[in-house]
Amino acid sequence: MRMIDIIIKKRNGEALSEEEISFVVDGYVKGDIPDYQMSALLMAIYFRGMNIEETITLTKKMAYSGKVLDLSSIPGIKVDKHSTGGVGDKTTLIFAPLVASMGYPVAKMSGRSLGHTGGTIDKLESIPGFKTSMKDEEFIKQVKEIGIAIVGQTEDLVPADKKIYALRDVTGTVDSIPLIASSVMSKKIASGSDVIILDVKVGRGAFIKDINSAKELARIMVGIGKGFGRKIVAVLSQMDQPLGFAIGNSLEVMEAIETLKGRGPKDLNELIVTLATETLRLININYKNEDIRAKVMEQLSNGKALAKFKEMIKTQGGDVKIVDDYSPLLSAKIQKEIYSLEGGYVEDIDAYKVALSVMALGAGREKKEDKIDLSVGIRLYKKIGDKIEKNEPIVTFYANDVEKLKRAQEIFREAIKIGNKKKDPLPIVLDVIS
Repeated sequence: MRMIDIIIKKRNGEALSEEEISFVVDGYVKGDIPDYQMSALLMAIYFRGMNIEETITLTKKMAYSGKVLDLSSIPGIKVDKHSTGGVGDKTTLIFAPLVASMGYPVAKMSGRSLGHTGGTIDKLESIPGFKTSMKDEEFIKQVKEIGIAIVGQTEDLVPADKKIYALRDVTGTVDSIPLIASSVMSKKIASGSDVIILDVKVGRGAFIKDINSAKELARIMVGIGKGFGRKIVAVLSQMDQPLGFAIGNSLEVMEAIETLKGRGPKDLNELIVTLATETLRLININYKNEDIRAKVMEQLSNGKALAKFKEMIKTQGGDVKIVDDYSPLLSAKIQKEIYSLEGGYVEDIDAYKVALSVMALGAGREKKEDKIDLSVGIRLYKKIGDKIEKNEPIVTFYANDVEKLKRAQEIFREAIKIGNKKKDPLPIVLDVIS
Protein backbone atom coordinates (compact mmCIF):
# COMPACT_ATOMS: atom_id res chain seq x y z
CA MET A 1 0.00 0.00 0.00
CA ARG A 2 1.17 3.55 -0.73
CA MET A 3 0.02 6.69 1.08
CA ILE A 4 -0.09 8.64 -2.20
CA ASP A 5 -2.66 6.20 -3.61
CA ILE A 6 -4.84 6.56 -0.51
CA ILE A 7 -4.65 10.37 -0.72
CA ILE A 8 -5.68 10.29 -4.39
CA LYS A 9 -8.50 7.84 -3.68
CA LYS A 10 -9.99 10.09 -1.02
CA ARG A 11 -9.33 13.20 -3.13
CA ASN A 12 -11.49 11.57 -5.80
CA GLY A 13 -14.31 11.03 -3.31
CA GLU A 14 -14.01 7.27 -2.88
CA ALA A 15 -14.49 5.45 0.42
CA LEU A 16 -11.38 4.07 2.14
CA SER A 17 -11.32 0.43 3.18
CA GLU A 18 -10.66 -0.77 6.72
CA GLU A 19 -7.21 -1.95 5.61
CA GLU A 20 -6.38 1.46 4.14
CA ILE A 21 -7.49 3.33 7.27
CA SER A 22 -5.47 0.91 9.42
CA PHE A 23 -2.43 1.49 7.20
CA VAL A 24 -2.75 5.27 7.61
CA VAL A 25 -3.29 5.31 11.38
CA ASP A 26 -0.58 2.74 12.13
CA GLY A 27 1.90 4.37 9.75
CA TYR A 28 1.36 7.88 11.10
CA VAL A 29 1.71 6.78 14.73
CA LYS A 30 4.95 4.93 13.94
CA GLY A 31 6.35 7.91 12.04
CA ASP A 32 6.46 6.14 8.67
CA ILE A 33 3.98 8.64 7.18
CA PRO A 34 5.20 12.27 7.26
CA ASP A 35 3.13 15.28 8.35
CA TYR A 36 2.87 16.64 4.79
CA GLN A 37 1.18 13.49 3.48
CA MET A 38 -1.12 13.23 6.50
CA SER A 39 -2.02 16.91 6.00
CA ALA A 40 -2.95 16.17 2.40
CA LEU A 41 -5.22 13.30 3.44
CA LEU A 42 -6.87 15.40 6.16
CA MET A 43 -7.61 18.09 3.58
CA ALA A 44 -9.05 15.49 1.21
CA ILE A 45 -11.28 14.20 4.03
CA TYR A 46 -12.28 17.78 4.84
CA PHE A 47 -13.57 18.32 1.31
CA ARG A 48 -14.76 14.79 0.43
CA GLY A 49 -15.98 13.57 3.83
CA MET A 50 -16.24 10.01 5.13
CA ASN A 51 -19.22 7.69 5.28
CA ILE A 52 -20.39 6.19 8.59
CA GLU A 53 -18.45 2.96 8.09
CA GLU A 54 -15.21 4.88 7.47
CA THR A 55 -15.85 7.09 10.50
CA ILE A 56 -16.49 4.12 12.80
CA THR A 57 -13.38 2.35 11.50
CA LEU A 58 -11.25 5.47 12.02
CA THR A 59 -12.66 5.87 15.56
CA LYS A 60 -11.88 2.26 16.44
CA LYS A 61 -8.35 2.40 14.99
CA MET A 62 -7.56 5.59 16.89
CA ALA A 63 -9.15 4.36 20.14
CA TYR A 64 -7.03 1.22 20.11
CA SER A 65 -3.84 2.85 18.79
CA GLY A 66 -2.50 2.81 22.35
CA LYS A 67 -3.61 1.89 25.84
CA VAL A 68 -7.28 1.66 26.78
CA LEU A 69 -7.99 2.66 30.37
CA ASP A 70 -9.63 0.11 32.65
CA LEU A 71 -11.67 2.00 35.26
CA SER A 72 -13.41 -1.08 36.65
CA SER A 73 -11.57 -0.79 39.97
CA ILE A 74 -13.29 2.58 40.62
CA PRO A 75 -16.62 2.00 42.40
CA GLY A 76 -19.79 3.41 40.88
CA ILE A 77 -20.81 4.70 37.46
CA LYS A 78 -17.97 6.66 35.90
CA VAL A 79 -18.80 9.86 33.99
CA ASP A 80 -16.92 11.61 31.17
CA LYS A 81 -17.75 14.80 29.26
CA HIS A 82 -16.56 16.44 26.08
CA SER A 83 -17.14 19.76 24.34
CA THR A 84 -16.59 20.16 20.60
CA GLY A 85 -14.96 23.53 21.30
CA GLY A 86 -16.21 27.04 21.81
CA VAL A 87 -15.29 30.55 22.92
CA GLY A 88 -15.32 31.16 26.66
CA ASP A 89 -16.18 27.50 27.20
CA LYS A 90 -15.18 26.72 30.79
CA THR A 91 -17.99 24.22 31.40
CA THR A 92 -15.79 21.24 32.36
CA LEU A 93 -14.32 23.23 35.28
CA ILE A 94 -17.83 23.50 36.73
CA PHE A 95 -19.56 20.37 35.44
CA ALA A 96 -16.92 17.90 36.68
CA PRO A 97 -16.84 18.95 40.36
CA LEU A 98 -20.62 19.40 40.34
CA VAL A 99 -21.32 15.83 39.19
CA ALA A 100 -18.51 14.41 41.37
CA SER A 101 -19.95 16.17 44.42
CA MET A 102 -23.20 14.27 43.82
CA GLY A 103 -21.41 10.93 44.15
CA TYR A 104 -20.69 10.08 40.52
CA PRO A 105 -16.95 9.72 39.77
CA VAL A 106 -15.64 11.92 36.94
CA ALA A 107 -12.52 10.56 35.22
CA LYS A 108 -11.71 13.24 32.67
CA MET A 109 -8.88 13.48 30.17
CA SER A 110 -8.98 16.85 28.44
CA GLY A 111 -7.23 18.61 25.60
CA ARG A 112 -5.47 21.88 24.89
CA SER A 113 -6.57 24.76 22.67
CA LEU A 114 -7.56 23.79 19.15
CA GLY A 115 -7.91 26.41 16.42
CA HIS A 116 -9.64 29.47 17.85
CA THR A 117 -11.09 27.60 20.83
CA GLY A 118 -9.65 27.23 24.32
CA GLY A 119 -8.57 24.02 26.05
CA THR A 120 -9.41 22.82 29.55
CA ILE A 121 -5.83 21.76 30.29
CA ASP A 122 -4.50 25.22 29.36
CA LYS A 123 -7.04 26.79 31.69
CA LEU A 124 -6.12 24.52 34.61
CA GLU A 125 -2.42 25.20 34.07
CA SER A 126 -3.08 28.87 34.79
CA ILE A 127 -3.61 27.77 38.43
CA PRO A 128 -0.16 27.96 40.10
CA GLY A 129 1.25 24.48 40.72
CA PHE A 130 -1.67 22.55 39.18
CA LYS A 131 -0.42 19.27 37.74
CA THR A 132 -2.18 18.16 34.56
CA SER A 133 0.06 15.19 33.83
CA MET A 134 0.01 11.93 35.77
CA LYS A 135 0.42 8.20 35.22
CA ASP A 136 -2.66 6.05 34.67
CA GLU A 137 -2.38 4.45 38.10
CA GLU A 138 -2.17 7.88 39.75
CA PHE A 139 -5.20 9.04 37.76
CA ILE A 140 -7.28 6.02 38.80
CA LYS A 141 -6.10 6.30 42.42
CA GLN A 142 -7.18 9.93 42.62
CA VAL A 143 -10.63 9.24 41.17
CA LYS A 144 -11.02 6.40 43.69
CA GLU A 145 -10.05 8.65 46.58
CA ILE A 146 -11.81 11.95 45.82
CA GLY A 147 -14.16 11.09 42.94
CA ILE A 148 -12.61 13.42 40.36
CA ALA A 149 -9.50 14.00 38.25
CA ILE A 150 -8.94 16.19 35.18
CA VAL A 151 -5.66 15.56 33.37
CA GLY A 152 -4.14 15.86 29.93
CA GLN A 153 -4.29 13.03 27.46
CA THR A 154 -1.35 10.70 28.16
CA GLU A 155 1.15 9.80 25.44
CA ASP A 156 0.09 6.16 25.34
CA LEU A 157 -3.67 6.82 25.30
CA VAL A 158 -4.97 7.31 21.75
CA PRO A 159 -1.57 8.41 20.37
CA ALA A 160 -3.07 8.53 16.87
CA ASP A 161 -5.56 11.18 17.88
CA LYS A 162 -2.92 13.15 19.78
CA LYS A 163 -0.81 13.46 16.62
CA ILE A 164 -3.73 14.05 14.24
CA TYR A 165 -5.41 16.52 16.64
CA ALA A 166 -2.30 18.73 16.68
CA LEU A 167 -1.95 18.56 12.89
CA ARG A 168 -5.61 19.47 12.26
CA ASP A 169 -5.12 22.56 14.40
CA VAL A 170 -2.53 24.03 12.03
CA THR A 171 -3.79 22.80 8.64
CA GLY A 172 -7.31 24.27 8.53
CA THR A 173 -9.00 20.87 8.87
CA VAL A 174 -10.57 21.21 12.31
CA ASP A 175 -14.22 21.66 11.31
CA SER A 176 -14.80 18.32 9.59
CA ILE A 177 -17.65 16.20 10.96
CA PRO A 178 -16.00 12.76 10.53
CA LEU A 179 -12.69 14.05 11.93
CA ILE A 180 -14.40 15.67 14.91
CA ALA A 181 -16.55 12.58 15.58
CA SER A 182 -13.66 10.12 15.39
CA SER A 183 -11.38 12.36 17.47
CA VAL A 184 -13.92 12.89 20.23
CA MET A 185 -15.23 9.35 20.40
CA SER A 186 -11.83 7.62 20.17
CA LYS A 187 -10.77 9.46 23.33
CA LYS A 188 -14.06 8.79 25.08
CA ILE A 189 -13.96 5.06 24.27
CA ALA A 190 -10.30 4.70 25.30
CA SER A 191 -10.91 6.65 28.53
CA GLY A 192 -13.15 3.89 29.81
CA SER A 193 -16.11 5.73 31.39
CA ASP A 194 -19.64 4.30 31.51
CA VAL A 195 -21.55 7.51 30.81
CA ILE A 196 -20.57 10.11 28.21
CA ILE A 197 -22.06 13.60 27.97
CA LEU A 198 -21.31 15.58 24.80
CA ASP A 199 -21.63 19.35 24.49
CA VAL A 200 -21.93 20.02 20.76
CA LYS A 201 -21.38 23.71 20.03
CA VAL A 202 -23.26 25.39 17.17
CA GLY A 203 -22.65 28.83 15.65
CA ARG A 204 -20.03 31.30 14.52
CA GLY A 205 -17.69 30.57 17.42
CA ALA A 206 -17.94 26.81 16.97
CA PHE A 207 -16.38 24.47 14.45
CA ILE A 208 -19.90 23.49 13.38
CA LYS A 209 -21.76 26.58 12.15
CA ASP A 210 -25.27 25.32 11.41
CA ILE A 211 -27.81 23.34 13.42
CA ASN A 212 -28.33 20.59 10.83
CA SER A 213 -24.62 19.75 10.67
CA ALA A 214 -24.46 19.81 14.47
CA LYS A 215 -27.35 17.37 14.68
CA GLU A 216 -25.61 15.11 12.16
CA LEU A 217 -22.40 15.18 14.20
CA ALA A 218 -24.31 14.53 17.43
CA ARG A 219 -26.18 11.57 15.96
CA ILE A 220 -22.94 10.05 14.61
CA MET A 221 -21.17 10.39 17.96
CA VAL A 222 -24.13 9.09 19.94
CA GLY A 223 -24.38 6.14 17.55
CA ILE A 224 -20.68 5.37 17.92
CA GLY A 225 -20.95 5.54 21.72
CA LYS A 226 -23.93 3.22 21.84
CA GLY A 227 -22.12 0.83 19.51
CA PHE A 228 -19.39 0.55 22.14
CA GLY A 229 -21.96 -0.07 24.89
CA ARG A 230 -21.81 3.38 26.49
CA LYS A 231 -24.70 5.44 27.86
CA ILE A 232 -24.43 8.68 25.92
CA VAL A 233 -26.29 11.93 25.24
CA ALA A 234 -25.47 15.05 23.21
CA VAL A 235 -26.59 18.55 24.17
CA LEU A 236 -26.48 21.11 21.35
CA SER A 237 -25.56 24.54 22.68
CA GLN A 238 -25.43 27.97 21.05
CA MET A 239 -22.05 29.52 20.25
CA ASP A 240 -22.90 32.62 18.20
CA GLN A 241 -21.70 34.79 21.07
CA PRO A 242 -19.13 33.79 23.72
CA LEU A 243 -20.24 31.67 26.66
CA GLY A 244 -20.24 33.77 29.83
CA PHE A 245 -18.24 36.99 30.03
CA ALA A 246 -14.62 35.80 30.38
CA ILE A 247 -12.50 34.66 27.44
CA GLY A 248 -8.90 33.64 28.16
CA ASN A 249 -7.41 30.91 30.31
CA SER A 250 -6.91 32.42 33.77
CA LEU A 251 -9.96 34.68 33.40
CA GLU A 252 -12.14 31.67 32.61
CA VAL A 253 -10.91 29.87 35.72
CA MET A 254 -12.11 32.86 37.77
CA GLU A 255 -15.52 32.82 36.08
CA ALA A 256 -15.81 29.08 36.69
CA ILE A 257 -15.11 29.62 40.40
CA GLU A 258 -17.67 32.43 40.52
CA THR A 259 -20.22 30.04 38.98
CA LEU A 260 -19.39 27.40 41.61
CA LYS A 261 -20.01 30.13 44.20
CA GLY A 262 -23.50 30.65 42.77
CA ARG A 263 -22.61 33.90 40.97
CA GLY A 264 -22.21 32.65 37.41
CA PRO A 265 -23.55 34.22 34.20
CA LYS A 266 -27.08 33.21 33.24
CA ASP A 267 -26.14 31.39 30.02
CA LEU A 268 -23.29 29.45 31.64
CA ASN A 269 -25.49 28.43 34.56
CA GLU A 270 -28.25 27.22 32.26
CA LEU A 271 -25.85 25.11 30.19
CA ILE A 272 -24.22 23.55 33.26
CA VAL A 273 -27.58 22.67 34.82
CA THR A 274 -28.78 21.10 31.55
CA LEU A 275 -25.59 19.04 31.07
CA ALA A 276 -25.69 17.77 34.65
CA THR A 277 -29.43 17.04 34.48
CA GLU A 278 -29.00 14.99 31.30
CA THR A 279 -26.08 13.14 32.90
CA LEU A 280 -28.10 12.13 35.95
CA ARG A 281 -31.02 11.15 33.74
CA LEU A 282 -28.72 8.77 31.85
CA ILE A 283 -27.59 7.23 35.12
CA ASN A 284 -31.25 6.33 35.75
CA ILE A 285 -31.60 7.79 39.20
CA ASN A 286 -35.16 7.58 40.46
CA TYR A 287 -36.24 11.16 39.92
CA LYS A 288 -38.36 12.96 37.35
CA ASN A 289 -36.48 15.35 35.06
CA GLU A 290 -37.76 18.42 36.91
CA ASP A 291 -36.70 16.87 40.24
CA ILE A 292 -33.24 16.13 38.87
CA ARG A 293 -32.91 19.70 37.64
CA ALA A 294 -33.92 21.10 41.04
CA LYS A 295 -31.41 18.81 42.74
CA VAL A 296 -28.64 19.96 40.37
CA MET A 297 -29.44 23.64 40.95
CA GLU A 298 -29.38 23.11 44.71
CA GLN A 299 -26.02 21.34 44.49
CA LEU A 300 -24.57 24.20 42.47
CA SER A 301 -25.56 26.73 45.13
CA ASN A 302 -24.86 24.87 48.40
CA GLY A 303 -21.05 25.02 48.17
CA LYS A 304 -20.46 21.28 47.79
CA ALA A 305 -19.40 21.52 44.13
CA LEU A 306 -16.99 24.34 45.02
CA ALA A 307 -15.54 22.22 47.84
CA LYS A 308 -14.98 19.37 45.38
CA PHE A 309 -13.18 21.73 42.98
CA LYS A 310 -10.92 22.91 45.80
CA GLU A 311 -10.23 19.28 46.76
CA MET A 312 -9.20 18.52 43.18
CA ILE A 313 -6.91 21.57 43.02
CA LYS A 314 -5.21 20.57 46.27
CA THR A 315 -4.81 16.92 45.27
CA GLN A 316 -3.28 17.89 41.93
CA GLY A 317 -0.77 20.23 43.54
CA GLY A 318 -2.47 23.55 42.81
CA ASP A 319 -2.73 26.64 44.98
CA VAL A 320 -6.14 26.39 46.66
CA LYS A 321 -5.93 30.03 47.79
CA ILE A 322 -6.85 31.17 44.28
CA VAL A 323 -10.47 30.15 45.03
CA ASP A 324 -10.74 33.10 47.44
CA ASP A 325 -7.94 35.34 46.15
CA TYR A 326 -7.81 35.79 42.38
CA SER A 327 -4.65 37.93 42.36
CA PRO A 328 -2.32 35.09 41.18
CA LEU A 329 -4.63 34.65 38.18
CA LEU A 330 -4.56 38.38 37.33
CA SER A 331 -0.92 38.53 36.31
CA ALA A 332 -1.23 40.34 32.95
CA LYS A 333 0.85 43.54 32.98
CA ILE A 334 -1.70 45.67 31.09
CA GLN A 335 -5.39 46.04 31.93
CA LYS A 336 -7.25 48.36 29.59
CA GLU A 337 -10.94 49.16 29.88
CA ILE A 338 -12.81 50.18 26.72
CA TYR A 339 -15.94 52.35 26.85
CA SER A 340 -18.88 52.49 24.50
CA LEU A 341 -18.91 55.47 22.14
CA GLU A 342 -22.70 55.37 21.88
CA GLY A 343 -25.80 54.36 23.78
CA GLY A 344 -28.35 51.76 22.73
CA TYR A 345 -28.47 47.96 22.75
CA VAL A 346 -25.84 45.35 21.99
CA GLU A 347 -27.14 43.86 18.74
CA ASP A 348 -24.30 41.43 18.11
CA ILE A 349 -21.12 39.97 19.59
CA ASP A 350 -19.45 37.68 17.07
CA ALA A 351 -17.89 34.84 19.05
CA TYR A 352 -15.39 33.97 16.33
CA LYS A 353 -14.06 37.52 16.04
CA VAL A 354 -13.86 37.76 19.83
CA ALA A 355 -11.78 34.57 19.78
CA LEU A 356 -9.48 36.07 17.12
CA SER A 357 -9.07 39.15 19.32
CA VAL A 358 -8.04 37.01 22.28
CA MET A 359 -5.69 34.97 20.09
CA ALA A 360 -4.06 38.22 18.95
CA LEU A 361 -3.21 38.86 22.61
CA GLY A 362 -1.32 35.52 22.66
CA ALA A 363 -3.93 33.16 24.13
CA GLY A 364 -4.02 30.73 21.18
CA ARG A 365 -1.70 28.59 19.05
CA GLU A 366 -0.83 29.24 15.41
CA LYS A 367 1.57 26.27 15.27
CA LYS A 368 1.30 23.05 17.25
CA GLU A 369 4.59 23.80 19.06
CA ASP A 370 3.52 27.29 20.18
CA LYS A 371 3.38 28.24 23.84
CA ILE A 372 0.43 30.37 24.87
CA ASP A 373 0.09 33.21 27.35
CA LEU A 374 -2.23 31.95 30.07
CA SER A 375 -2.73 35.39 31.65
CA VAL A 376 -4.17 37.31 28.70
CA GLY A 377 -7.78 37.63 27.59
CA ILE A 378 -10.85 39.83 27.73
CA ARG A 379 -13.76 40.31 30.08
CA LEU A 380 -17.04 41.43 28.54
CA TYR A 381 -19.58 43.47 30.48
CA LYS A 382 -22.49 43.09 28.09
CA LYS A 383 -24.14 40.38 26.02
CA ILE A 384 -26.53 40.45 23.04
CA GLY A 385 -29.76 42.24 24.01
CA ASP A 386 -28.25 44.20 26.90
CA LYS A 387 -28.76 47.96 27.15
CA ILE A 388 -25.61 50.09 27.17
CA GLU A 389 -25.08 53.76 27.89
CA LYS A 390 -22.59 56.06 26.20
CA ASN A 391 -19.21 55.96 28.04
CA GLU A 392 -20.21 52.77 29.88
CA PRO A 393 -17.50 50.04 30.07
CA ILE A 394 -17.99 47.36 27.44
CA VAL A 395 -14.81 45.25 27.76
CA THR A 396 -11.52 45.01 29.63
CA PHE A 397 -8.42 43.73 27.85
CA TYR A 398 -5.71 41.86 29.78
CA ALA A 399 -2.44 41.97 27.86
CA ASN A 400 1.33 41.72 28.15
CA ASP A 401 2.34 43.37 24.88
CA VAL A 402 1.31 46.82 23.62
CA GLU A 403 1.41 45.91 19.92
CA LYS A 404 -0.62 42.75 20.47
CA LEU A 405 -3.13 44.81 22.46
CA LYS A 406 -3.54 47.27 19.57
CA ARG A 407 -4.17 44.44 17.12
CA ALA A 408 -6.64 42.77 19.51
CA GLN A 409 -8.60 46.02 19.89
CA GLU A 410 -8.83 46.42 16.12
CA ILE A 411 -10.29 42.93 15.76
CA PHE A 412 -12.67 43.39 18.69
CA ARG A 413 -14.19 46.54 17.11
CA GLU A 414 -15.40 44.32 14.26
CA ALA A 415 -16.87 41.80 16.71
CA ILE A 416 -19.41 44.02 18.44
CA LYS A 417 -22.37 45.96 17.09
CA ILE A 418 -24.44 48.49 19.01
CA GLY A 419 -27.74 49.76 17.65
CA ASN A 420 -31.19 51.03 18.60
CA LYS A 421 -33.07 47.72 18.50
CA LYS A 422 -33.17 45.26 21.37
CA LYS A 423 -32.36 41.82 19.96
CA ASP A 424 -33.07 38.62 21.86
CA PRO A 425 -30.22 36.09 21.71
CA LEU A 426 -30.80 32.46 20.84
CA PRO A 427 -31.42 30.16 23.81
CA ILE A 428 -28.22 28.57 25.09
CA VAL A 429 -29.58 25.00 24.75
CA LEU A 430 -30.80 24.23 21.23
CA ASP A 431 -31.52 20.49 21.33
CA VAL A 432 -30.80 17.23 23.14
CA ILE A 433 -30.03 14.04 21.18
CA SER A 434 -29.86 10.62 22.83
